[in-house]
Amino acid sequence: MNEAAAARARVLIVDDLEVNRELLARRVSRQGHEVGFAANGREALAVLRAGAWDLVLLDITMPELDGYQTLHAIKADAGLAGLPVIMVSAIEETDSVVRCIELGADDYLTKPFNPVVLRARVESSLNKKRLADQRQAALRALAREMEIGQRIQRGFLPEVLPRPPGWQFAAHCVPARHVGGDFYDALRLGDGRIALAIADVCDKGVGAALYMALFRSLLRASLLHAPAGDAAEWMLARAVSFTNDYIADEHSRDHMFASVFIGVLDPASGRLHYVNAGHEAPLVRRRDGSPLLRLPPQGPVLGLVSGARHPVAAIDLDPGDCLLAYTDGVTEAEGDAGPFGEEAMLAIAAAHADHPGALLDRLVERLALHTGAHPAHDDITLLALQRQP
Repeated sequence: MNEAAAARARVLIVDDLEVNRELLARRVSRQGHEVGFAANGREALAVLRAGAWDLVLLDITMPELDGYQTLHAIKADAGLAGLPVIMVSAIEETDSVVRCIELGADDYLTKPFNPVVLRARVESSLNKKRLADQRQAALRALAREMEIGQRIQRGFLPEVLPRPPGWQFAAHCVPARHVGGDFYDALRLGDGRIALAIADVCDKGVGAALYMALFRSLLRASLLHAPAGDAAEWMLARAVSFTNDYIADEHSRDHMFASVFIGVLDPASGRLHYVNAGHEAPLVRRRDGSPLLRLPPQGPVLGLVSGARHPVAAIDLDPGDCLLAYTDGVTEAEGDAGPFGEEAMLAIAAAHADHPGALLDRLVERLALHTGAHPAHDDITLLALQRQP
């Protein structure tokens, strides 16, 4: 498309007098634009809704619907509100000009109009619309890209959680924006053990989402490619140290890091070997009703300091025991009363639940009641597993 074709616009001229319509049409056509006509406001609204227009030249004094009423109807219509409107009238009173501007008119011309002024006003209004159209197109393109990114990121989360005999898993992940830096993972290894992880990459949005994919891929690949039957301690130590050093050495300029809780579960024995790298301490609820047990961090977050090493710890989960891991978006979720807080979360975690899915449903419901209409402060991610009694 050449420049002249790109600059060509469709202009609707609305006036009850044919002589005025013809006069305006000649002037506008000489500027290289296509013109259309309407004899009154009601007809103009029908024409505007039936096709695509770039500008309206609208007379004020007309039968059926006058210019004020027509302008009000245009700006009240979501599909037409962005259309620029120039009022054209023999009325020169300031009150009329002010009323038109208040109703949303872009400009005002008085009859008899100066052809040079008409040309300048038309081109000025059209240029504003072109810029607005370009901005809307860019926003639509960005929205499409974000939707694609959101769909791809959802694909990084397990489509189906493992279901080893005697165990139940549940998870929940909602980013604060279209994409986020939280993730969870749970996968069955070749020998029947279950690897699980929950992590929170620093920052939010697109940058955090890109590093979320990197952290998740490094950890998962390290575990999946570990030698068959390798001790859980060695698997975790290698996966954590490799991921930490790779991010710290190769991407130090970005100053990105992640808090991670990662473990390898033996479903037969109930033993969970784990590393907590700067993450919120997961909770363990024992079946016997004893106080909640915390699994605190054993070392710094991953990706911050090359060469950092993390000890591997272990815990036995007995029949009826439940483990709940979470990111700080849960406790820091803002509501009218302030952050959701650990106390509220601990109370929910300590209450009995038939299965981990019910526990997460209860927690998510309480979070929703707490936050109300407040915008999401951070990504919210939960991972729970329970050994059946």
